Amino acid sequence: MRTRVLALVAVGLLAVGGCTGHRADRGRPPAPGISSGPATTGTGTPPSGGPTTSSSDGPPVGQSSATMTVGGAERTYRVYRPAGLPTPAPLVIVLHGAAGTGQQAEQSYGWDAQADAGKFLVAYPDGVRRTWNADPDCCGVAARDNVDDVGFITKLAGSFGGLVDPRRVYATGISNGALLSYRLACETDVFAAIGPVAGTMINDCGHPHPLSIMHIHGTTDPTVPYGGGPGRRDNGGAGSRLPAKIDGPSVPALIAQWREIDRCATPVVKTSGAVTTSTASCADGRAVDLITVAGAGHQWPGSRPAPVAQRLLGLDAPSTALRATPTLWTFFAAHPRA
Repeated sequence: MRTRVLALVAVGLLAVGGCTGHRADRGRPPAPGISSGPATTGTGTPPSGGPTTSSSDGPPVGQSSATMTVGGAERTYRVYRPAGLPTPAPLVIVLHGAAGTGQQAEQSYGWDAQADAGKFLVAYPDGVRRTWNADPDCCGVAARDNVDDVGFITKLAGSFGGLVDPRRVYATGISNGALLSYRLACETDVFAAIGPVAGTMINDCGHPHPLSIMHIHGTTDPTVPYGGGPGRRDNGGAGSRLPAKIDGPSVPALIAQWREIDRCATPVVKTSGAVTTSTASCADGRAVDLITVAGAGHQWPGSRPAPVAQRLLGLDAPSTALRATPTLWTFFAAHPRA
């Protein structure tokens, strides 16, 4: 049984990488689409284990789970609301990687504790069968079935009413989640900034919306290579069950593209140990930053280690040279939508 479980997890990880290409179904309408059905808030669980404090305006204080209907399909997500949240508050949407879940992202990357310190709301949506539709060739079931993840995340971002400041809505994610964050940047105007980690842009982006970006990437990432091109989990998008085509641009070239979109000045580059930060100030108060972590692989820097999974599945250990979560939040807090 243990071998079977590990095999299933390993299959899921095949969808971790980016994907691009031009399959015949690229232009078909997304299914499911966006429904007008209201979000349903679940029961909150405060991290202290004490009683839950409910609110008539949005989710309860602490951790909670909820569902919403999108195109006739029920989608699930988790929310963390810190005590003493101001109104309106910023919102950060955290997108898990392929084979991950919203709960796993909440447990692994430290955003709840960051929300306590920064007083913002965090949402952790779940992809369909642990994957996100970042492009018709990636990733996994979500791409195969052309799931409308853009519609889901857009609706989720707007579901909190007056609790959230619409000028301070942000998206971050790792791997497949990072790929989706770039698609959101191209196809919506909801987000003030995105924070992709260990990802790239593999979707068509004919009409991008200017926004701030902080991209974090390791130089030895084997799954989404820093230098671009196919990664180790690439299957050319030909997987009938789990399409995953990885053929993105180099990370510096991608960031240069967005600096052109955002009309940025020449970047300022600083190196401290293994971390090199390239910062560019852009029009209307935006910024496009690239943080490169020398020697880091395909992981969330500063996240909680998982030594058993790392050993059994050959996953990269998190870098300790950078704490990605507070770094991203500091960037988000400084860059509301113009």
